[in-house]
Amino acid sequence: MDFNLFSYFTMGRRPELEAGLAGLRVDLYQRMLDETAQIVAFADEAGFAGFGHPEHHLQIEGCEPSNDLAALAMFIGQHSKRLKVISCGWVSTTHNPLRAAETISTLDNMLRGRFAFGLVRGYQHRWVENFKVLPQLDAVGPWNKDTEADDRNREHFAEYVDIVLRALTEPTFRHQGAFWQFPPAGMKNPHRHDVYTEMGAGVDADMSITEVGIAPRPYSQPHPQLYGGFSASMRTALFWARHGGRPIVMSGNYDFCQVLWSKYREEAQRSGHEPAPGTEAAWGGIVICAPTDAEAQAQFEDMSWFWDKWSVPFGNPLPELLVGSPDTISAKIESAQARFSPQEAFMIIPQGIHPADQVCESLSLFADKVMPRFT
Repeated sequence: MDFNLFSYFTMGRRPELEAGLAGLRVDLYQRMLDETAQIVAFADEAGFAGFGHPEHHLQIEGCEPSNDLAALAMFIGQHSKRLKVISCGWVSTTHNPLRAAETISTLDNMLRGRFAFGLVRGYQHRWVENFKVLPQLDAVGPWNKDTEADDRNREHFAEYVDIVLRALTEPTFRHQGAFWQFPPAGMKNPHRHDVYTEMGAGVDADMSITEVGIAPRPYSQPHPQLYGGFSASMRTALFWARHGGRPIVMSGNYDFCQVLWSKYREEAQRSGHEPAPGTEAAWGGIVICAPTDAEAQAQFEDMSWFWDKWSVPFGNPLPELLVGSPDTISAKIESAQARFSPQEAFMIIPQGIHPADQVCESLSLFADKVMPRFT
């Protein structure tokens, strides 16, 4: 079983966040970078499989300023040697899909296959509204679930995923859809350039541009591992089953997980995919490992405050809690494996909320006492 860590790049301890505008403090950002580098290097040596991060912008409060996916991916890669960097993920409403595919492929090459990516719909209205690439798109969440805006976002997301995957897998292609056209209809180069026709493809002799392709091609074939962002939706899981993506389901409802893993496999097989048993989705939750349950629960208090204050208002309930002694955490993993046999876990760490030394101490205990039971 592979164990990945996931960080929000949080910039402050609870009192620093409560003081306000922590995201504007360069000293806190510098400390966050130093502490993240320390945690990444430790995780790399301790045998964790990957280190993930999301994309969020305009975070002046300092709770989740994980903004530039490419820069953060290379920062993680710079401080590790073997673990996989998991950028999860590109918010479809705020990126041109061709440019996203090109960046994904470039990162895959720069990290020489130590890279995986996610594609997500976008749920934080403030920054999505300021960054969105098409005016008719909206962020989605409980406030507009099953509305016209939700349906439009979902329709766009399906087209977006298709374009990204085609760009990653086809040397050149054309796409004519409801939201995007590549190349634009009737596109013609305004001047002659013989390299296009002599050394390239997709350009006719009269300079009409009929197809486009990204460079470089992915280092991983056919492309890096694709994830769906944190979700507990059967509809989303079945979407990813049709596209060969792996949803991340951090749920403590094992009955639901068991059904989801089974339904995913059935849908994947209908779509021509054959996932290895247990890889239908990834599982996980918040991790804090301590010598005793009481110590772990005490450490969890500030992380619980953070989640209630920051994540719940977006419609993100508390995920599974891998909080406790090594035996307690192991028992939860064993229970999950007995029901739906997950082969990969994502574990949200209290980076920023706890000092790096405390995070590494928790991870060290997990690596020494929990991981050997499952690897």
